[in-house]
Amino acid sequence: MEKSSKIYVAGHNGMVGSAIVRKLEKEGFVNIIKRNSKELDLRDQIAVAKFYEEVKPDYVFLAAAKVGGIVANNTYRAEFLYDNLQIQNNIIHQSYLNKVKKLMFLGSSCIYPKMAPQPLKEEYLLTGLLEETNEPYAIAKITGIKMCDAYRAQYGCNYISAMPTNLYGYNDNYHPQNSHVLPALIRKFHEAKKNNEPNVTIWGSGSPMREFLFADDLADACFYLMQNYDEPNLINIGTGEDLTIKDLALLIKEIIGFEGDLVFDSSKPDGTPRKLMDVTKLHSKGWKHKVDLKDGIELAYQDFLSKFS
Repeated sequence: MEKSSKIYVAGHNGMVGSAIVRKLEKEGFVNIIKRNSKELDLRDQIAVAKFYEEVKPDYVFLAAAKVGGIVANNTYRAEFLYDNLQIQNNIIHQSYLNKVKKLMFLGSSCIYPKMAPQPLKEEYLLTGLLEETNEPYAIAKITGIKMCDAYRAQYGCNYISAMPTNLYGYNDNYHPQNSHVLPALIRKFHEAKKNNEPNVTIWGSGSPMREFLFADDLADACFYLMQNYDEPNLINIGTGEDLTIKDLALLIKEIIGFEGDLVFDSSKPDGTPRKLMDVTKLHSKGWKHKVDLKDGIELAYQDFLSKFS
């Protein structure tokens, strides 16, 4: 990518997209194309076609998606399938028609089968049944990977697919129902501390294991792969390290300074028992994460305080 290249970051207002924009700006790129959802509805085929014809981007980071935690995924099943398919279909196809030089499609670790062996290797895709609660989202993302590969095979498009693990960081979503587990816990512990509550209730048993990557680390990896990676299929982006939800809750409790107790509500779903990424392929390409979990949560909490305290 040249410093003057037109780089379209789809989803630039989201946690991932905004991190990619920060990385590009830091690296001296001066022609970053942004459109918010009011300016451009990515589900609208005609609007996306018109945008591409007018702007003609050279490179595309496809970070736009309808996302949410376990409740949102299970509640808005039709929206998660329809919206995500429309967004990625429109962007990938218009990138082909308008001769985009390279596109990166970003998915999620939930594409892997629920009971896949751990850690999750790239070749485990489509080897078993998906986790039921987020199946529509996962199917949309799997379709995006296969679409990039199909356009590469049929048209010679230089499209790559990267699958991040669970993410957190600046500009995260702290909605009480629709957020992911880490930001949800930051909000819960913060409010419990502020209100002098005796305990905090955690969904599920606390035993599922999860891996977390700071979003600015993901942006760094995306930038690196756009320069150094050109293969079909997909590549995992993660830390290769995980912990239980209980240990995550204890870490967040310590950072925020909440002194009450933890209560686990086992009537609520746990989701997939474990989702640890195998990042051997990523490490072999020369990239490794830099921000450890404790430091990352402290940065995320400061960002939360700047917006909600």
